[in-house]
Amino acid sequence: MRTEEEMIGLIVGFANEQPGIRAVIMNGSRVNPHAAKDRFQDYDIVYYVSDVQEWVADRNWIRRFGDILIMQTPDEGTLIEDEPRASFAYLMLFMDGNRIDLTFSPANILSNNMRHDSLSLVLLDKEVRVGTLPAPTIDDYRTKEPSAQHFAECCNEFWWVSTYIAKGLWRGELYYAKFHLERPVRDMLIYMLDWYIGCQSDFKGNPGKLGKYYEQLLPPELWAKFRLTFSNDDTAQIWRSLFVMIELFRETAHMVAQHFGFAYNEEEDRKVIAYLHSVQASSS
Repeated sequence: MRTEEEMIGLIVGFANEQPGIRAVIMNGSRVNPHAAKDRFQDYDIVYYVSDVQEWVADRNWIRRFGDILIMQTPDEGTLIEDEPRASFAYLMLFMDGNRIDLTFSPANILSNNMRHDSLSLVLLDKEVRVGTLPAPTIDDYRTKEPSAQHFAECCNEFWWVSTYIAKGLWRGELYYAKFHLERPVRDMLIYMLDWYIGCQSDFKGNPGKLGKYYEQLLPPELWAKFRLTFSNDDTAQIWRSLFVMIELFRETAHMVAQHFGFAYNEEEDRKVIAYLHSVQASSS
């Protein structure tokens, strides 16, 4: 596997050779001073170029970066509809395990007062259009404090969709139940856990993408509960996971509510729990 020094040398060296590439910026975990280094970290690179379409029409340049294991070009995909953008991205995983997420963006958007992601490092700036950026920080990725409305909506969504899981389990619709457990209900739990970590750290702690640092930031007992929220395809296990998820949500929601002076809807909690237990009893 090529080293970071080799990869950065390749990325910058190629850009230096190409007149149409005017600047190079690296984002993401590779420039995060707090991120642990490992072999799976991507190289999140932006090439600012004179003509984006030049790099879309002729793709022979890809071979310069290595042998492709698999590649994706999300900006020309049709499976997920999205707004057209001026940039174009190549997500490239190479045979040696390195991955580059390389985006071509128009150089004419660059200016000294342009706002960049807080995790940005200038690797090349041929015309000094970018200027000097602040040292990379996680400021753009810190959890934001919730409003009372956000908190209430999160709680309501958690309890509302919990009833879908009960319905799916009663009907024997495994995918329906698992989908709602692992998507909307877990999403609300993640919001609450992130807010809880924020409250405990004055919103300086960074939970990371998809709870990457939960094990380090949550108290051991809460981390242990979080692990128990993951279930297999057994109906009884899914019920257990749901109720553990509820315990964890309720505990952290109370703490967040107390921290901000928000109202926690105890009646909603009580009524939905009673409903869930009644459905569980009638399905056994």
